[in-house]
Amino acid sequence: MRVALIGQQAFGKSALEAFLARGTTVAGVFCAPERPGAKADPLRESAQQHGVPVFQLPSLKGEDATRALRGLEVDLAVMAYVLQFAPQAFVNVPRHGTIQYHPSLLPRYRGPSSVNWPIIRGETRTGLTIFRPSDGLDEGPVILQKTVDIGPDDTLGSVYFNHLFPLGVAALLEAADLVIRGEHRETVQDEALATYEGWCRDPEARINWHAHVDQVYDLVRGCNPAPGAWTTVRGRKLRLYDAAKHRTRTFSAVAGKPGEITAIGADTVDIALQGGRLELRTVRLEDGQKLSAGELARSLQLAPGVPFESDAATS
Repeated sequence: MRVALIGQQAFGKSALEAFLARGTTVAGVFCAPERPGAKADPLRESAQQHGVPVFQLPSLKGEDATRALRGLEVDLAVMAYVLQFAPQAFVNVPRHGTIQYHPSLLPRYRGPSSVNWPIIRGETRTGLTIFRPSDGLDEGPVILQKTVDIGPDDTLGSVYFNHLFPLGVAALLEAADLVIRGEHRETVQDEALATYEGWCRDPEARINWHAHVDQVYDLVRGCNPAPGAWTTVRGRKLRLYDAAKHRTRTFSAVAGKPGEITAIGADTVDIALQGGRLELRTVRLEDGQKLSAGELARSLQLAPGVPFESDAATS
């Protein structure tokens, strides 16, 4: 098997090294140019260390990209975490076409933040898909899928790094073998089940303290570690990371107003919410390092009754 790998960052690096480790010839690597001042792309560095030719093109849509891929004379192209648009003129160059990784169970959660959103929405299951890229956003035929359970306290980090990342690398190898041997099946996605989600960034990650404790907790864990669910306290932006949810059986059992501090421990701060309370454990002020919520409370002289600011428009 002779492949070209298109990707970036740690996932692309792991995919490259997995193909190389089993003896696959990787004829070339395509990765986006690093932005000025950004850290070196781990995929590029690994490719260069292994003597694999690297193509850093600003776009995959031009003739330069198509010509470069055609010159490699590969059997298959493998897309591992690709943010650049790859047109059909590019993906159809290899003898057996191109396969692509996406960290959701397509056709659900198409789009760039597909790991965050199932957690934020309180889903109990997600997964990954290897599919044929088309000109639509994550719309091509499915080759294989793997399912992953989302535990009640899983975070973006635990779901991705413990499951979707390693399973995704293995799935790319499995799908590549199936395609090269002609043993794969391609299943057209059911558009009636399709959902599209945009980026999960700061506007989506702001906490509404008037929401139910379940919704707030799911937002915190779905944004941990990035972008970090956030609020403001004493006029300063605060990101929340590790937390715990404590539900109450009755409305009268909730102490305090929504978004109000109800208790401060050595390392924790409790916040009142509809349906229970949120126990904050690890937080970070926008201009500082991560610290325990208890440390934050002492540094800002917080006390029970102090409110965290809320934006009801985000509900």
